[in-house]
Amino acid sequence: MRRQQRTCVRNRAYTSGAMIRVSPAMVKQAGRAEGMRVSASARQNFRVSRRIARSGRQSVRAALLPPQTMPVVTHAQAGSAGNLDAVLAIVPDNATAAAFDPLPESARWRELHARSRPRSGSVRTTVLANRRQTLAVTGYIGSDAGTFQRLALAGRMLKECSARTPQTIGLFVSPALAAAPAALEALLAAALAQAFQMPAFRARERGGNRIQRVVLLDTGRKPRAAGKDARVDVPFAIAAARGNNLVRWLGALPPNILDARGYHTAVATLARRHGLGFRWLNESALRRAGANAFLAVSSGNSRREAGIAHLTYRPPRNRARAPDVALVGKGIVFDTGGVNLKTHRSMLDMHTDMSGSAVALATLLALAELRAPIAVDAWLAITENHIGPDAYRPQEIVTASNGVTIQVIHTDAEGRMVLADTLALAARTRPRFMIDFATLTGACVYSLTERMSGVLTNRADLAGKLVAAGRTSGERVWHFPSDADFDSDLESKIADILQCSADGKGDHILATRFLGRFVPDEIAWAHVDLSSATRSGGLAHINTDVTGFGVRYALELILRHDILKGLKR
Repeated sequence: MRRQQRTCVRNRAYTSGAMIRVSPAMVKQAGRAEGMRVSASARQNFRVSRRIARSGRQSVRAALLPPQTMPVVTHAQAGSAGNLDAVLAIVPDNATAAAFDPLPESARWRELHARSRPRSGSVRTTVLANRRQTLAVTGYIGSDAGTFQRLALAGRMLKECSARTPQTIGLFVSPALAAAPAALEALLAAALAQAFQMPAFRARERGGNRIQRVVLLDTGRKPRAAGKDARVDVPFAIAAARGNNLVRWLGALPPNILDARGYHTAVATLARRHGLGFRWLNESALRRAGANAFLAVSSGNSRREAGIAHLTYRPPRNRARAPDVALVGKGIVFDTGGVNLKTHRSMLDMHTDMSGSAVALATLLALAELRAPIAVDAWLAITENHIGPDAYRPQEIVTASNGVTIQVIHTDAEGRMVLADTLALAARTRPRFMIDFATLTGACVYSLTERMSGVLTNRADLAGKLVAAGRTSGERVWHFPSDADFDSDLESKIADILQCSADGKGDHILATRFLGRFVPDEIAWAHVDLSSATRSGGLAHINTDVTGFGVRYALELILRHDILKGLKR
């Protein structure tokens, strides 16, 4: 085919061979080759900055990666919390006045509590009479509340005190609460999310302090040592929050900053920072691999910068070649829809169409930070979907890297095209479990709204764990069927499979059946359709429109629900 015969002449600076270790010199060299600038202060903070200057566009200088700093998490006795800017306390919705005894100026808290009968999910505030005028925030939770409800309450409490821009906050949970440890973890997650500063590009930076210290308040006589709190796994909470922050940061970056070239540089920098194996499969390498489904999508781009990033994490004393888990993500850094061009409203937020790849990347980094005892790979399909003279068109026939021929129906179904080859390449490493994340279909949003995401799997016996991980992480998922009889809607008269159906009914299910053609039957696989990647006003404890949904879920699934148990290679 015409598209398969094109040659790449502009991406020689990219690596496309065997697995490499990324050195600082290599990242610096790649930055020069791709127009990247790294200042001395940015190098010190491992922040990569980029100056964009394209044909008449105004030059912009921006950080590709967020600051690494996180608030310090310490412990103190609840009664000594008067030196904090704010104290947040979760108590049962049927709490008695005694529940406030451990808190500073407990009479003030009891007075607030006595104003009216509380209800689960409600928040009340007052100001203490100390010199600091500490803000006191009370949140009420019912005994039947789940993780999502606890996170949502914690998010409302943090939002309540955000106008005062507190720098030091204390978190308290009544021991009378049945799920006290889970409530404290929810408060900590919300505090770490609130402390994070999203990217902004104003001519003058707005001032404002961020949360710098989070104090977990104890009721005992002696405060616990940092990191030794049996109530909450602080390292896990920090790793999960850092991952969520990264997804939100990348998802919020404008498309002229996080384009394919910028994303490549950002991923290479993160690989070096975390000591991960890294290789970049550029278009030439993908052509040699027969990844023509991916190349069909990238063919409309004006620059040959697209590719698949492959990262590897191996725990200490475990250098296994085959991964236990392969994380796969859709990384469409901007989606015009291609020849089947999107409307204005549908295209407006398509810089967030790379959210799935950010989830896969951030999950891998969190697992590395936690030194997880499993071997994990991440595969990120990074490209734009542009319209142009070379863009792919409906009714073209494309042969994917596993030999399956695809009849193109709609160029805006590009996500399943790039994932087809990425899944097929990842499957060659023979992982025990493979999971992909993608903002794939509008059908899933119409089914669930943005409150939940969809999950589908080729192993019916994994459905229980997949849903349970969503429930306990607070990032809820709904399991959809993907029975084989759905395949009749994807039958092609001239190719092995249709890319999608023409009418769009049940597209989230049909997309999964399509992707399943690129995953060998012997590999356990789950597909997460990220309908919750963005939501106006945020979701649960996240108060930004880009939610970062997926990292908490993936960590919960892999580390706490032991998704690998019983799975063989």
